[in-house]
Amino acid sequence: MAETTYTLLDYADLNGWAQDDHDAALSVFAQTCGDIPRYEFERLCAFAKDAPPARDFFETFFQPVLIEDGDPMLFTGYYEPEISGSLAPTDEFRFPLYRVPPDLVEGQTYLSRREIDESDALKDKALEIAWLSDPVDLFFLQVQGSGRIKLPDGGVIRVGYGGKNGRDYSSLGQTLVSRGVYQPHQVSAEVIRNWVRDNPDEGQELLWTNESYVFFREVSEVPAELGPLGAMNRSITAMRSIAVDPSITLLGAPVWIEKEGESPLNRLMIAQDTGSAIKGAQRADIFYGTGTKAGLEAGQIKDGGRMVVLMPVDYALAKTEQGFE
Repeated sequence: MAETTYTLLDYADLNGWAQDDHDAALSVFAQTCGDIPRYEFERLCAFAKDAPPARDFFETFFQPVLIEDGDPMLFTGYYEPEISGSLAPTDEFRFPLYRVPPDLVEGQTYLSRREIDESDALKDKALEIAWLSDPVDLFFLQVQGSGRIKLPDGGVIRVGYGGKNGRDYSSLGQTLVSRGVYQPHQVSAEVIRNWVRDNPDEGQELLWTNESYVFFREVSEVPAELGPLGAMNRSITAMRSIAVDPSITLLGAPVWIEKEGESPLNRLMIAQDTGSAIKGAQRADIFYGTGTKAGLEAGQIKDGGRMVVLMPVDYALAKTEQGFE
């Protein structure tokens, strides 16, 4: 990999900065800034919660820093699915949504996706939160990391990320491209869904190529009007929260994005989430919201551009030469 570089920018270098809704960004920043484990943010967070003039707040106390590692920028999108399910298995609802097994140790390798599906290793252990009707829905729920399960009686339960099996994430889209099934520009979440459903045997084998498996926990205590919980264990906000690589970008930090593509987006976001496929300095997943419409929008996003991290001024200046800790 290329060496990671840090370049100080000015706000005049950020395309569309003056036109953004800085108040909206400040409101989202204030929701999680108190959870940032760095002393540089303590004073800034207290000030942010007093609702200062938002643009002045960011321009006065933060320094834009472009972090690059040699890979081009890639923006994708994610959302909170709404899926029909049941609290008990039926002929229709046959695919279990599991909570974290007691013998799973975070960071250690556990059973693969195929092993979980083909064996009885997790059955009869009271690990099932709910049952779904479609293995493709279950797979994409795991990719998104959270969702709402609509029950036959009209009730809803909400689930969030609980843990994973310690195996590497593999992109189904990239696999289909490498096999010559599609060209890169043709691949989207909906295309993958339809291909798996239209080719059930090959589709199941395709799902198993991604050995990563996510387990859930019930988070129905989160109010329906709020977004799902992100990696900071706080609700995330549609079109203001992004998932980043936390080994490079500090969770809770403001991040300016300049997304290209059919729907360009210049906006101040807050890094409040992570994801198995989100690796690298110029990599981000934009949260599009809840439900079918949000899912269709998120599934179309595969765009270039750049992202610029906003860090406290003194910290950015002190760490630019040696990289952020």
